Amino acid sequence: MCANLGFVRADRLIAVLMLMQRHGRITAARVAEELEISERTARRDLEALAVAGVPVYSVAGRGGGWELVGGARTDLSGLSAPEVRALFLAAGSVPGQPAEVTSALRKLLHAVPEPFQDEAAAAAEAVFVDRATWSGLEAATPPPVLSAVQDLVVRSVQADLHYLDRNDVETRRRVHPLGIVARGPLWYLVADTERGRRTFRVDRVLEVVALDERVVRPPGFDLEAAWAEITAAMPERVWSVRVVARVEGWTVRILHGLFRRRLLEVGPPGPDGRHRIEIGDAELLPIVGTVAGFGSAVDVVEPAEARSMLAAIGRGLVDHYG
Repeated sequence: MCANLGFVRADRLIAVLMLMQRHGRITAARVAEELEISERTARRDLEALAVAGVPVYSVAGRGGGWELVGGARTDLSGLSAPEVRALFLAAGSVPGQPAEVTSALRKLLHAVPEPFQDEAAAAAEAVFVDRATWSGLEAATPPPVLSAVQDLVVRSVQADLHYLDRNDVETRRRVHPLGIVARGPLWYLVADTERGRRTFRVDRVLEVVALDERVVRPPGFDLEAAWAEITAAMPERVWSVRVVARVEGWTVRILHGLFRRRLLEVGPPGPDGRHRIEIGDAELLPIVGTVAGFGSAVDVVEPAEARSMLAAIGRGLVDHYG
């Protein structure tokens, strides 16, 4: 459910909702004027709220606009538990929020019906977006089981996962779900197990079986800090060679599929729209041979040897095909 809202700015999302509560019915043009955004952006935000399950609907015709089901409610009592969860999952998953947004979330939390407050608080802290080395790439389309995994975290219940490990072997894992991390095109579940804290790629979860037992949550657990500790402890493979390139945006997901763990870094788009990437391997030829097929869409910056190899491949192709 939060897939449609996961990367809408939390401050704007809350502001749109509060505007609807204050005015009862509001047009996209009015939202755009109030928030100093384009009308297209305002309409997209309103539609995203509706698709995500927040009770927002449009009224067509003269005097139409957008409003909350049941009218404006300053206490948010018109929201159901799943709708509250969707809102806080969306708002809480935006990285780098300013203090004002954090304050707004706290105020909004007190405004929701009391029975929903625990889940709303858990939802706001359920997702962390890691953009340290993948700042140029938003999370891919969420895997089908993501909502079920989010539900485990929000309700703080243990689960049995039917899981496909890195060797493509099907296993069963009993987990205490603690949070979800979006990193580049992948989603990870952070959970405690009988063997210690582990991460599970959500796209490799085949089935989720929620249990009645509550999660044993470590005191003072902080998802962002836990993820930093996990990534710091990950053994980094020492590649013999590394290739740096600047690539067009459309190539990034394809390159991730081709290189997987060897695609070590993807930076944000520069002024020219290209991303800086870094690829590691045991030797140059597998990298050069792969990126050669992308032509000028992948501009290898270094090492010089890789550029020379690509030039030789290009000359050979011209000589052969004319």
